[in-house]
Amino acid sequence: MTYPTYHNLIGGEWLPAASGKTILNVNPADHDDIVGSFPASDAEDVNRAVAAAKKAFATWRLVPAPKRAEILLRAGILLQQRKEQFARDMTREMGKVLAETRGDVQEAIDEAFYVAGEGRRLFGQTTPSELQNKFAMSIRMPVGVVGLITPWNFPMAIPSWKLFPALVSGNTCVIKPATDTPISVYNLVQTLVDAGLPAGVVNIVSGSGSGAGSALVEHPDVRAISFTGSSEVGSHVAQRAAATFKPVSLEMGGKNAQIVLDDANLELALDGALWGSFGTTGQRCTATSRILLQKGIAAKFTKEFVARAKALKIGNGLDESVQVGPQVNKSQIETSAKYVDIASTDGGKILCGGHALTNGDHSKGTFFEPTVVGGVTHTMRIAREEVFGPVVSLLEFDTFEQAIEIANSIDYGLSTALYTKDVNRAFTAIRDLEAGITYINAPTIGAEVHLPFGGVKHTGNGHREGNGAIDFFTTWKAVYVDYSDKLQRAQIDNAE
Repeated sequence: MTYPTYHNLIGGEWLPAASGKTILNVNPADHDDIVGSFPASDAEDVNRAVAAAKKAFATWRLVPAPKRAEILLRAGILLQQRKEQFARDMTREMGKVLAETRGDVQEAIDEAFYVAGEGRRLFGQTTPSELQNKFAMSIRMPVGVVGLITPWNFPMAIPSWKLFPALVSGNTCVIKPATDTPISVYNLVQTLVDAGLPAGVVNIVSGSGSGAGSALVEHPDVRAISFTGSSEVGSHVAQRAAATFKPVSLEMGGKNAQIVLDDANLELALDGALWGSFGTTGQRCTATSRILLQKGIAAKFTKEFVARAKALKIGNGLDESVQVGPQVNKSQIETSAKYVDIASTDGGKILCGGHALTNGDHSKGTFFEPTVVGGVTHTMRIAREEVFGPVVSLLEFDTFEQAIEIANSIDYGLSTALYTKDVNRAFTAIRDLEAGITYINAPTIGAEVHLPFGGVKHTGNGHREGNGAIDFFTTWKAVYVDYSDKLQRAQIDNAE
């Protein structure tokens, strides 16, 4: 069997891992389809990449921000031209259907155009000084070399959320793509290179979290880390980065609730629930994992929702008629199966699905049925722990206030949705739901690049991507220009 071999990008050169070890990138819908071989990098490779980024920073930081932005603009145009091929590559390596991988590439295009505009908007502040003949201002400065650790579920969109604002801010980057989905990062970075990005400004080090990720987090010349992944790994990253005083941006797990009130447009709520629960095969941090149903509509909603879930077509995402692709690997299948067993043991009722698909067209992939669990209470593990698969729980409530309490009763706080025609309750939910994102009459998925993205509690540590990313990838410098031609002592000479 022949397949392409890819290398790390370090200082503008494509280099194999120093150890010579590799990892195969396998299509989760068809294990006979090998997307390519990628380096299994370790600390030696990371050291070389960081050194290249540090060298490139000396000149990249001096490129005017509008000129840096022009490269991103050109990259966005190239991504438009390459969208279909990149989407097909992503479906092969990650599994989600073509409609979604096209959307993933489109999000990178949107991010390129949005951040390109920020090249002329890296605003600081001017402010009056407390002393005469003294000028005061603040300016944004690049952080330096930044490490980016990205997940497999949005293998081009999320890297673009990190790379583009980091670059327009004047930083240089070392990115470690997810082990399951490296080719999408390679496609993205190659596009930046083709758009004119200088050698060493972005470096790719492929490999595992333990082999390459930890070395990147702990490297003394890496000034900041941006991480997207599980809360468990994110906690580990934050603790290791703290030893060298690195700021860390963490975007982690979710257990997102869609609340449906008795007065909701039920057809709209069903459409949103189906898309939010089973889009990307439930493998989104914003996926709808809990559906909270007011008792007046619970029976009707449940019957129709289960029927729709059963009717979804599951298969290879390259088939345009398929609605739900595979899970990304065997481990994710095992996790979904484990939580179905936990739900059953705790008293939940499996209304549909609940099993891996292993026969016929599904025999060569990692497929799991769309699964709906009824009879769930908010204290059950299935209602509190992230599954990251096509498994959704149905919970019933009496009052709007109970729904808010149930939605907030978990450790996560990423995305929430409320379906209602009552504007008062809509605004109350916006105020009271403990989440970084709230949708009214829309599903829990569908964030746009120009709004802040992130969450509270175990979902994140306060930083935001989207329009909050520039804040993370820049640091403030206060500047004072005294033109009095004499010594002036702030807080002393003006004390009276």
